[in-house]
Amino acid sequence: MILTGKQILEARTQGRIRIDPWRDEQLNPNSYNLRLGDDLAVYTERELDMAKPNGIEFMKIPAEGLLLKPGTLYLGRTLEYTETHGMVPMLEGRSSVGRLGLFVHVTAGFGDIGFCGFWTLEISCIQPVRIYAGVGICQIFYHTVSGDYDSYESGKYQRNSGIQPSMLWKDFIKES
Repeated sequence: MILTGKQILEARTQGRIRIDPWRDEQLNPNSYNLRLGDDLAVYTERELDMAKPNGIEFMKIPAEGLLLKPGTLYLGRTLEYTETHGMVPMLEGRSSVGRLGLFVHVTAGFGDIGFCGFWTLEISCIQPVRIYAGVGICQIFYHTVSGDYDSYESGKYQRNSGIQPSMLWKDFIKES
């Protein structure tokens, strides 16, 4: 089941959901809008390798916005920090953003029970589009779970404080 807006608010007061900063006007009937932070990152190499760390460079989105170009993957971050306890958080782009040909996450819209941190957004566009920091770019919604569960405790992305490039390379390290 997906939580309604009223249930999201109730779960927040119970400490099962944390969104910081919280603004009542971002609550929807069954989701909460998350805003784009002012930092972006792009990979410095055109050819990426899953088995090694890939370099990134950071940039700020200026007040006049930043024009995104097709064919480039931009890593962004939500302005809001979130925590989810006992539910599965999911992230989707807002329809108004999608109608501009802007993809907010390539494949990573599924969160784990117990995830705590900022959401790294994998942003790409169909045609050039100007983006602005602070805009409601995506929405988080919550699924209830049935049965026992283990909370997410991975060292890769848990409790992050900024944009997180892929750490898939850590899966290639063999324990001795």
